[in-house]
Amino acid sequence: MTSNIEILVEDIKTFVREELYPLEPVLLQQGYYAVEAAVREKREKVKARGWWAPSIPRRYGGLGLNLPDFARVSEVLGLSFLGHLTFNCQAPDIGNMELLMEVASDEQKERYLMPLIRGEIRSCFSMTEPEHAGSNPLYMSATAVKDGDDYVINGHKWFTSSQEGTAFAIVMAITNPDAPKLHQRASQIIVPTDTPGFRRLRNIKIMGEAGEGYFTDAEIVYENVRVSQANLLGKEGEGFALAQMRLGPGRVHHCMRWIGICERAFDLMCKRATSRELSPGKLLAEKQTIQHWIAESRAEINAARFLVMDVAHKIESGGAHAARIDISLIKFYVAGVLDRVMDRAVQVHGALGITDDTMLAFAYRRERAARIYDGPDEVHKSAVARHILKQYGVTISI
Repeated sequence: MTSNIEILVEDIKTFVREELYPLEPVLLQQGYYAVEAAVREKREKVKARGWWAPSIPRRYGGLGLNLPDFARVSEVLGLSFLGHLTFNCQAPDIGNMELLMEVASDEQKERYLMPLIRGEIRSCFSMTEPEHAGSNPLYMSATAVKDGDDYVINGHKWFTSSQEGTAFAIVMAITNPDAPKLHQRASQIIVPTDTPGFRRLRNIKIMGEAGEGYFTDAEIVYENVRVSQANLLGKEGEGFALAQMRLGPGRVHHCMRWIGICERAFDLMCKRATSRELSPGKLLAEKQTIQHWIAESRAEINAARFLVMDVAHKIESGGAHAARIDISLIKFYVAGVLDRVMDRAVQVHGALGITDDTMLAFAYRRERAARIYDGPDEVHKSAVARHILKQYGVTISI
């Protein structure tokens, strides 16, 4: 008997292949704005089929999938770089939606959350600073100082992903510099991007490509940006805790999206290997090295999926904190699988693999950072190792 989620996953996979794959050559050759109108049309089709905002509860207007079921959907959406955006479950908006649902005031929900869920606006998350190690968000220079009923924000941020075209940013800034604990010094504050003093310096070139629209990473300056204290999310000093709140499920979202990318790259690799002739009648697939890459990729993708789905079930039943070590484990493991599978696929395609005639080069440019953002591999590996070693009587301080 086929379950409802199995049917949903297959229906969405068909939609992605038939409706979104044809848009990709235009995206790759002409950029995001060349497909933006078409994506809006596809979004209306998604809404009409009842698939909109799949991870958002029904009371807010979403499909209401639990985390394990959404993880399945996230994988098939990851087959196309337009998948999550078309279904309104793209990062960083999905993390901002989940955060706003948990801690936003009624006024904040009405002004920011609901338009975001309806797909009328996009948002961004502004935390990382070029002057400080992104792997340690406890240290930052951005400040939000009270002045009357307002905060005045000054700071320098970068890798504020997808900022171009957004209506608001959620900004991490120091509000309590004298708090005895470092993780209680920062707060998160909503800043409309049309506020005076909010200035995008540039879209950062990633491996030579600045991108446009949704596919960008911005460098931002906050210069005497004044917003109401009513824009504070949660309580002062909770910024780090709120950041951790959005990271647990968020890493599952990322990992399953990466597995979708792996499956797409794997499919392209196999098709190339079985169609490319090295000489008349001699297929690339006949080479043992290619066969080994195919076998290794299949095993690693399957293993990654099982690991992530196990974590999704653990979070669903016991919460993100109880699964925090497993979350670190999938973050570095799946990022590594993604890196290896993409590299093999590029290699099998030869010179074609480094062009934008397939999605592989675009994927590599966008996703090599998977081993860096949301905590670099090395940080997560150390966290897992410290947890294991503690069971053997060895406590290692950070």
